Amino acid sequence: MSDVAHLKSLFRFYDDYPKKGIRFCDILPVLRDPLAFELLLTNIVSHIFTHTIPSLDDATPVPATPLEPGAKSYGNRKIDAVVGLDARGFLLGPAIAQRLGCGFVPVRKAGKLPGECVQASYQKEYGEDVFEMQKEALAPNSRVLVIDDLIATGGSAKAAGELVNKCGSKVVEYVFIVAIPFLKGADQLDAPSYQQVERPLSRSTKELLPRTFP
Repeated sequence: MSDVAHLKSLFRFYDDYPKKGIRFCDILPVLRDPLAFELLLTNIVSHIFTHTIPSLDDATPVPATPLEPGAKSYGNRKIDAVVGLDARGFLLGPAIAQRLGCGFVPVRKAGKLPGECVQASYQKEYGEDVFEMQKEALAPNSRVLVIDDLIATGGSAKAAGELVNKCGSKVVEYVFIVAIPFLKGADQLDAPSYQQVERPLSRSTKELLPRTFP
């Protein structure tokens, strides 16, 4: 069984949850299995080191702040920060950032972060919502990975990219566990995207991962 097939075998599906007409895909069993979680993290980090970082432009400015202990650098090509979306990006982002030797920056719903924040709005299936990020969290010209559990329509990931841009930095890649190609969310993004699993979706079925803990 391939790595992707093993991860997919751990997903659990619940019809009509959290509301009628939605098929809920639960990825928490992957996190409960330490070997599967390690497999997920290893595959993502391997992709970053073998594809994302080598493709970075050496001419892109980098912050003056030093690399954290254990960081790997390709010349001046490196990831400066991992930005994770509320809330499942918080489960993945810190672990990936630690392996890359960089910091983790959370994106949260409006009103949840102290200090001066930048804002970006996005459309959900239930209406409009607002994301915030602390303005001082990213050094200028940082090269950033944005990570979340799922990309569907791409609205929340796009909003995270707008926050990064407002801080004077640049998203170099968006990383997801699951993508739903039919919804063409990647077309909304300003940088390439990578996903562990592509999940087909028929027009008659909504199959979305949650944005908050159940």
